[in-house]
Amino acid sequence: MRDADVKQIAALLRERNGVDEKIAATIQRPMTAGHLGEWIAAQVFGIGLETSAVAAAVDGQFTSGPLRGRTVNVKWYLKREGLLDVTERTVLDYYLVLTGPASPAASSRGGTRPWCIESVYLFDSKQLLAELRARGVKIGAASSVRAAQWAAAEIYPSANSPVLSVTPEQADLLRLFALR
Repeated sequence: MRDADVKQIAALLRERNGVDEKIAATIQRPMTAGHLGEWIAAQVFGIGLETSAVAAAVDGQFTSGPLRGRTVNVKWYLKREGLLDVTERTVLDYYLVLTGPASPAASSRGGTRPWCIESVYLFDSKQLLAELRARGVKIGAASSVRAAQWAAAEIYPSANSPVLSVTPEQADLLRLFALR
């Protein structure tokens, strides 16, 4: 073990903790991809979040537009690896998934997971559940979603889903989280 490396990591973590503290003060929840993703989605897409961060299956409801009153579970995956945490709870209407760059599900050794948003997807939860069951896919954490399903559900930067259109203002906000 090299003392210099340990000291550098400790210093970097102190810096990161300071940044995380500032983010937590704004979002009013601990800084995690889940909490921050929910907060970003709420700001960009007009979602009223549940008061409890541990509400089962539902993170909130759309407050305006064509999906007003519909329930949503927000996910933020720092890479899009074709996997989605899926629930069988019938109270959920949609998954709104923010992702970083597409990447095969492979070893993370030597890689990074940058905090960015490159794409956004909207899945109808009941339709997705039916399609996964028809394929015999395990329902739960890291359910395998086909590339064609991701493509059909994309609402940003491409507008492939007829269910929800991203406005120019929303696109401008999402571009703020681009990797480059």
